[in-house]
Amino acid sequence: MAATPTREVARRVFAREFNDATYTFKESDDDRAPVYALLPTGQRVNRIFVVGTLTETEDVGEDSEYWQGRVVDPNGDTFFTYAGQYQPDAASMLRELEPPAYVAVVGKPRTYETDEGDVNVSVRPESITAVDEATRDRWVVETAERTIDRVQAFEETDTEYVRMAREEYDLPVENYRRTAIDALESLEAEQAEASAD
Repeated sequence: MAATPTREVARRVFAREFNDATYTFKESDDDRAPVYALLPTGQRVNRIFVVGTLTETEDVGEDSEYWQGRVVDPNGDTFFTYAGQYQPDAASMLRELEPPAYVAVVGKPRTYETDEGDVNVSVRPESITAVDEATRDRWVVETAERTIDRVQAFEETDTEYVRMAREEYDLPVENYRRTAIDALESLEAEQAEASAD
């Protein structure tokens, strides 16, 4: 009996680490096999879950609508999302939302090599939802915890994906622990400012 394919868990990741995840791979030769992005902290991701501030939307399509959205995390780093005719719900959200707005995005990582040979990483959204500040704050805390856990596992274990990340990236994973701590500190500063008002 064939196993029913299950959806991959959407991983929480900050934009800095996500944008550094330029290496993608498949686990099998099957045409329908999922494409994974390899996070520099040594975890494979097929879907991600991000919450941030939608700061800008633009229809960058030539023949048909193709929406670009910029979603900024608490460190000021940007997730680029692109939605067109194959992501009609996400595209209509990008068309209708008025930036700035807090949004939650679930989607798949996509890489694109430029003519100069650089690799750009973006999110192909499955869904985009307007959320409140409390949801964004909760996401920041959980994402910081998950990031710190990944950094710790990278330093202490030697799994297949950790080995792959060490081979593919020459990036100090300490950067991502710092990113997580910075995000928590910016959240605390925001909350302190709000309670002072």
